[in-house]
Amino acid sequence: MRFTNHDDRIRYYPLLLERSLKALPSIPLPEGYRFVFYRPGDRDTWIDIERSAKELSSYEEGIDAWYRYYGGKESMLLDRMVFVETLDGEKVATATAYLDPADQGDPYRGQLGEGWLHWVAVRKGYQGKGLSKPLIAYVLQIMAGHGHTHVKVPTQTTTWVACKIYLDLRFRPVPQNADSSKDGWRIVKALTGHKALAAFTPATAKEILAEGTE
Repeated sequence: MRFTNHDDRIRYYPLLLERSLKALPSIPLPEGYRFVFYRPGDRDTWIDIERSAKELSSYEEGIDAWYRYYGGKESMLLDRMVFVETLDGEKVATATAYLDPADQGDPYRGQLGEGWLHWVAVRKGYQGKGLSKPLIAYVLQIMAGHGHTHVKVPTQTTTWVACKIYLDLRFRPVPQNADSSKDGWRIVKALTGHKALAAFTPATAKEILAEGTE
């Protein structure tokens, strides 16, 4: 059986990865694209990209997510939320150099919480064009420029393709999550064969499938 990203046939486990913000990669965008920062008025574009990438299921869910995470903090996004834009001005991917929702500190007083790679998404028609890794690498550099020294990124087994990208960029499972979601990491090992997961035995086909899936 072949699986895609955001594949609901895969048994769900929450995954959490981390890495240091030292020795960061520099990966250029393919020709014909550029990085731009968020500007007021980009909210609906952000929602549209996230919906296209199946990170959100509806506009209403996008509005809820926006105000839950960014409401009243939009000024922070001016140098933290990044878009990949075509030379024609179409925004096709996004990611944010944000703060751990559980430890945001007080950035206005120079007190930084932990870095959090937030809401990474590529518009469906632009997936597979080599945009994800340059975008993530760029956002990590922004995070380091803000003074963060460490970053985490949440994902899940159903987005195992994204998980492979993070592993390629030297993110590794957070130890507590490697224990609590051990079977989830075994699923990722089975689907990717990633050498960074050598400590995990691959899940069987039956263990990969969600209940009720054949």
